[in-house]
Amino acid sequence: MDPVGMVRGKGQGEGLLDQYVNDRPYVASSFLSVAISQVYGSALQGRCADRPELTATLIPLEARLDVLPVRGGERFLRAVFEPLGYSVAAVRHPLDERFPEWGESPYFSVTIGKITTLSDLLTHLYVLVPVFDNAKHYFVGESELEKLSTKGSGWLANHPEREEITRRYLKHQPSLFRQALARLVQEEQPSAAEGDEQRSADKAEEVLEKPLSLHEQRIGAVLAAIRASGAKRVLDLGCGEGKLLRELLKDKQFEEIVGMDVSIRTLETARDRLKLDRLPERQAARIKLIHGSLIYRDRRLEGFDVAAVVEVVEHLDPPRLSAFERAVFAFARPAAVVLTTPNREYNVTWENVGVARLRHPDHRFEWTRQEFRDWAEGVTRRHGYGVRFLPIGPEDEVLGSPTQMAVIERNLSSL
Repeated sequence: MDPVGMVRGKGQGEGLLDQYVNDRPYVASSFLSVAISQVYGSALQGRCADRPELTATLIPLEARLDVLPVRGGERFLRAVFEPLGYSVAAVRHPLDERFPEWGESPYFSVTIGKITTLSDLLTHLYVLVPVFDNAKHYFVGESELEKLSTKGSGWLANHPEREEITRRYLKHQPSLFRQALARLVQEEQPSAAEGDEQRSADKAEEVLEKPLSLHEQRIGAVLAAIRASGAKRVLDLGCGEGKLLRELLKDKQFEEIVGMDVSIRTLETARDRLKLDRLPERQAARIKLIHGSLIYRDRRLEGFDVAAVVEVVEHLDPPRLSAFERAVFAFARPAAVVLTTPNREYNVTWENVGVARLRHPDHRFEWTRQEFRDWAEGVTRRHGYGVRFLPIGPEDEVLGSPTQMAVIERNLSSL
């Protein structure tokens, strides 16, 4: 094998997957978790159409992982599986049997066993395999926080290694870790006395309540603007996991709803959360998810009454904003665009953010109110639209609101 020749001329990479030779094809990793969700999806969710009574049946089950990378060794392996009631047999492999002086590798052959349901076994493997590996092959964002909340329900909150599991699962992202821990604190003591319950809620509030409240206000403001436009055909550009789509589906005013995102995996999550495969035929006919990019012309996006672009533009590299502008305002040309983005000035009110830092590690920029106004007014002048600006969230007299929204409507003279 010539590892240099394998990558020569293919540019510079970074991270584990871009090394000359890596272990991804040979070990249990986040690829295995994806395979579990795709191949054993119904079993993972505890569903069986033919024998539904079996999904809750406890049966003796065993799982073998022939090559599992465990960053933390056998102690961590047992500390994770044994509190869940599994028996654990583990054999560690040397780096190279021909050179014992090189020491042990991080790779184990692992067999776990327990009398449990198939759904629980698959759920534990789905969550924990990437935790042992301490890596993931895809971007980790808020969707992973929601997955962990769903898949960890009922067992993670009381696990002695919950913090390390959570930190690794969320790829050591501090903001996501804090939000996840706040949820676990709330789940840990569901039947506490009133005083203890209040203290638990207070502890979680600092991390969780404000983001959730702002999110709800943002979705509500966008919905109100879309309804007020009289729209019947609505686009959600950068739809993510479908939070806005879910609300749009509830309103019969909207006859056609299309959600588009650049991530196929995120669209799969949206499909599952919206339960598209279970919707009545008439409901299912109203909504469609499509894969696409906001920076390229796409004829599927033409002819809509409103396009929602909620907390999306700040994820684009600034040089690509002009391509986004052309794709949406020059080519797709919806009658109206409802666009929200963070107000950078407001960041100083939040601990550990500040004006010089961004709210999310994937944000490429965040605009001040004047910068947002300048950009939006430039877009409207160039493409025959008008614009009005609205605040979302608690408004400070000096700093403005945490989220800023532009309602951009096409001028009648440009039709």
